[in-house]
Amino acid sequence: MNAGPRGVHEPEGPASAQGGYYALDLQIVAALQDRGFAQIRSSRMPLALSRAAIACAWLTLPSFALAATYTVGPSGRQYTQLSALVDAVDLEPGDIVLVDGGATYGGNIVVRSGDRGAAGNPVTFRWNRSVGSTRPVLSGGTHTIKFQQSNHVVFEGFDVRGGSLSCLFSEAHDVTVRDTVIRDCPSHGILGADNNSGSFTLEYSEVYNSGSGTSRHPIYMQSDQVAYPGSVFLMRYNYVHDGNGGNLLKNRHERALIYYNWFENSAYQELELIGPDCETQQSGWTPALRREDVDMVGNVIVHSAGWRNAIRAGGDLNGRSQGRLRMVNNTIIFNRAGIANAVLVQLGLESLEMHNNVVYQTGTGAAPNILRVHEASEVEAPYCAPTSREPWTNGRKVAGSNNWVQTSATLVPTEWTGTLRGGDPGFTNLGQFQLRPTANSPLVSAGNPQPPSPAAFPFPSPLLLPQFDPPLRAKMAIGTQVTRVPGARIEIGALESSSGSVPRRRNGSMPLKPPPVEASAREPLSKSELSFRAQRGISENQGHGLTGFTVGRAPLAVLDMTVGQRFPRAAQSSDAAGAGVRTPGAGGSTDMQGKVSIQPPILSLWRRWLRWIDGLREEADGEEAR
Repeated sequence: MNAGPRGVHEPEGPASAQGGYYALDLQIVAALQDRGFAQIRSSRMPLALSRAAIACAWLTLPSFALAATYTVGPSGRQYTQLSALVDAVDLEPGDIVLVDGGATYGGNIVVRSGDRGAAGNPVTFRWNRSVGSTRPVLSGGTHTIKFQQSNHVVFEGFDVRGGSLSCLFSEAHDVTVRDTVIRDCPSHGILGADNNSGSFTLEYSEVYNSGSGTSRHPIYMQSDQVAYPGSVFLMRYNYVHDGNGGNLLKNRHERALIYYNWFENSAYQELELIGPDCETQQSGWTPALRREDVDMVGNVIVHSAGWRNAIRAGGDLNGRSQGRLRMVNNTIIFNRAGIANAVLVQLGLESLEMHNNVVYQTGTGAAPNILRVHEASEVEAPYCAPTSREPWTNGRKVAGSNNWVQTSATLVPTEWTGTLRGGDPGFTNLGQFQLRPTANSPLVSAGNPQPPSPAAFPFPSPLLLPQFDPPLRAKMAIGTQVTRVPGARIEIGALESSSGSVPRRRNGSMPLKPPPVEASAREPLSKSELSFRAQRGISENQGHGLTGFTVGRAPLAVLDMTVGQRFPRAAQSSDAAGAGVRTPGAGGSTDMQGKVSIQPPILSLWRRWLRWIDGLREEADGEEAR
């Protein structure tokens, strides 16, 4: 509910210190860079004239007006609570909300449909890492934070805890949760709604001490197949552990891509991969509308709970997936005695495909079941359609190659080829959960480099082989994933041998570390002076950003900026109109100061508007001189 142009705010101090002049304060956000903005403009003109010009310009702007940056913090910020900001402002595509660290903010934060971004241009909520050495904490409430049909949102860098029903509730499409800690949630940790939910990405995050009983889970995801058909749940580079109830991951999503995660110590199954809740779907849904497929690649699964199953797939009494499950290069460890099922199939899975996985149970007399199938006679009737009790939707469909299992393992699929058996997988130190194979491990160079997709039930668009290691029993920072470099032939399991993987940072679809950009003119100046302060943080391998400044009439290129570089420059303008540059005082300054201008190459209308503003300004200066 902005009263003026987006991204344009009055200074914190008086609008006029001398001569009735008004200094614009433009906060330029990272999204502008993606739109082609090369430079930043900060201009000065008489107060009344500037307001009139802004009003006229606002009417002539293209539909994707300037994005804005909003600040939240305990003091010195626009808002003291995140909930107050989202209640007061309708956020728009490209907007960024920076929340100071080192502080705790109340829960019951509802980001509504009026706060949505656009595809490729989200609204971003982000930890302001320049303030506070610890993450901003969002605490309490019914749902600590809820995305209520606020599509295209990024949520990054927070510590979320204590919501009585959930800590983070997604009822939206295209939501990304990155570099976030979800913990100490007495009910669900992350919850995806049955209706109005679509694609969801969870990456570089940690979830722990959450869940309750049998039906509340640390992560519980579903998608609305009527509202958002074809949605994807992407879960990568996460550490999920120590559940207080439920399954670490309960998934009812249409398509789940579970890559490079470490799961450990659930209350029940580590993962449950089933179908939509048949009792809660909206009009137009039928069990045959979509199939729920899961691709699991490069994960570590450590199961210590008394519950027998590491993974349960197919259906529960509320929903059959009728989908395909593919498992490649996963490490499954049972750190417990007694009956252990690596995969349990029941109530409606179409197919199971497994390649290059290692399954091992510790302890004397260990004999894990690799694939346990609950036949129709072993289960109750589902509550709603489809009501079949059969474990497979159309007969057993199983395939696999080059998996390693213990010599004592039972229920090893006869459909597999190239199965290896042994007494010891040769981990570096199993007691300390160092699960990388040693150089002499039987897992080394024993994997299938081209795992075949069964012709009768191929998995659609799978990730052929893992490209990275999962986090090693700790939260992974953004961009610190280790590239998996196979030797002559890929190893079996989630990790290459100690000589196989090397640290290598690689850009994915998102920046490694989103760069903060800020430009402002805040100081009260005389009417013959203009000042700005530009600060730009650049991440490695980032090819975009500010490309130049104009100081007076002399261009200054900054294409060769490096990480952490600042500008030890200052200049005095020779602009005849008197738009001089404020020179640093004694002792110098490492911040560049000068005149800057926005010049988006694709927006000729915007450039014409700027020239019109300059013309009005020159007229005003001429009138004043006369």
